[in-house]
Amino acid sequence: MTDTQSPQSIELLTFQLADQEYSLDIMSVREIRGWTRATPLPHAPKFMKGVINLRGTVLPVMDLAQRLGLAAREQNDRNVIIVVKHEETMTGLLVDAVSDIIALTSDDLQPPPELSSGTANGVVNALTLIDDRMIRVLDLAATINDTESAAA
Repeated sequence: MTDTQSPQSIELLTFQLADQEYSLDIMSVREIRGWTRATPLPHAPKFMKGVINLRGTVLPVMDLAQRLGLAAREQNDRNVIIVVKHEETMTGLLVDAVSDIIALTSDDLQPPPELSSGTANGVVNALTLIDDRMIRVLDLAATINDTESAAA
């Protein structure tokens, strides 16, 4: 066995949020569905749109743009909900539109620069450049787990 390892292959689902491109590891994505109006819940954080019925399961839906501190936007027919699973928790992420699936290696990812504290601090765990497009790779655990502490 040698010490040199080949770069790990990664597939990312890219999507649009407020004219910016973000991505998530495709392995955490369970499905992509059209926008469905969510039922709001009292005392939920502002970025939580509410809950929807997903085949008999109550699914919390987060407005990802608001969660990341981006400007709130009106929902339209192009909006989609990306249903993701982290550990045992399923969550819907409301995004403007899904772009595509990209395959790359861990060598293509660069860590984000250290910035002063902000709302989205810690939720972007890598950046990659594809065809002059800067794509932010979200840390799903940081994005979802902060929701739970905010809702407590």
